Amino acid sequence: MLHAVLQPQEVEVFYIIPALRSAIAKQLKSHGKPQKEIAYLLGLRESTVSQYMHEKRANLITFSREIEKLIQKSALQIQQPFDVVREIQMLLQVIKHSRELCSIHQQINRNIPKQCDTCFIETLAEAKA
Repeated sequence: MLHAVLQPQEVEVFYIIPALRSAIAKQLKSHGKPQKEIAYLLGLRESTVSQYMHEKRANLITFSREIEKLIQKSALQIQQPFDVVREIQMLLQVIKHSRELCSIHQQINRNIPKQCDTCFIETLAEAKA
């Protein structure tokens, strides 16, 4: 685990997005897609997809059962490469708004307070509205 406190956006980029790609790749594989097609759809190398399949990459965090179910549904929506962008963005929004991001952040860094609400503070623009 890390000692430096990462910004929530860094958690998304370094941990959550790769973990989502890995989970989606596994779902696509379970639906019979060949590794080459999975790599094409996700915009990745075949070797990266292989590492996902063998738990050698993007395996440091776990998602809740609810997010896992959404990932399964998202995988079914992926027919073209850009579909992945839409589905990952939707999943990121759900992860943030459900506060799953907080538990993932705490998985990565034990120094994050249990009652942290940093991602949910009002912005100046919201406060003035």
